[in-house]
Amino acid sequence: MIDLHVHSTASDGSFSPTELVDYAIEKGLQAFALTDHDSVAGVDEAISYAAALRKTREDVPEVIPGIEFSTEYEGKDVHIVGLYIDYHSEVFQKHLEDFVHSRDVRNEKMCDLLRQGTGMDISYAKLQNSFPDSVITRAHYAKYMLEHKYVKSMNEAFERYIGDHCPYFLPREKVTPADAIHLILSAGGIPVLAHPLLYGMGLERLEHLVSELKATGLIALEAIYSSYTSSDEREMRTLAAKYELAVSGGSDFHGTNKPGLDLGTGYGHLYIPSEVLIHLKNLKKWTVH
Repeated sequence: MIDLHVHSTASDGSFSPTELVDYAIEKGLQAFALTDHDSVAGVDEAISYAAALRKTREDVPEVIPGIEFSTEYEGKDVHIVGLYIDYHSEVFQKHLEDFVHSRDVRNEKMCDLLRQGTGMDISYAKLQNSFPDSVITRAHYAKYMLEHKYVKSMNEAFERYIGDHCPYFLPREKVTPADAIHLILSAGGIPVLAHPLLYGMGLERLEHLVSELKATGLIALEAIYSSYTSSDEREMRTLAAKYELAVSGGSDFHGTNKPGLDLGTGYGHLYIPSEVLIHLKNLKKWTVH
């Protein structure tokens, strides 16, 4: 069993990279991909820890270096996962640095909006102090509001303040899915369209997106996912086959930040066979440069 979509405290997960390795061993995983949002900050820690453990035990999973890019397509938030990226590449690091800077600017402005519009004692510096070494996402805003009793639940934070159509949400300048795909390919990685059914596009529009991204270098589609029904998975496998894309799969594990969703098994019925990874590795040998 494998899991090719996992988050740590380097973005908005609740498990540190080291804890993820330990938990993956406990769950009996053969491999997992660390795919934090717009960040590779936890990858070295996870890989180094796994390598140290491997000297004395045989059940340590492969840690796949990855990332999940937030991109924008026709007003929709679309995520592109990169697997087996050369995250130390100078070109990759430079583009990632630019991407992070645009996120920092957006967070400063969002905090200003919240402070001026609601009177909340919130700033980007306070968020960073509350969640050190994390990529600040809206989940961190919601948790901060909850901890400071500005809201009664994280859902309320999104519904009233920071959801997509709320008065204090500020979109940032995003890369396109094609930009993310090109960057992942330049770093020797495998670009994957993450959880395609979550975008609520309808099958015709989704197929148009997949067709466009295939032409720009998309290699795989996340057809196996925690919230998918059997029918959803069949539909996504059919779509992948139509455009000659490989199948990927992941739980989108965030620890306690996504209650009830577990590593490797999702909501209890997820199963991603090792054959999925074998096929992706073979594709990497021949199609990724």
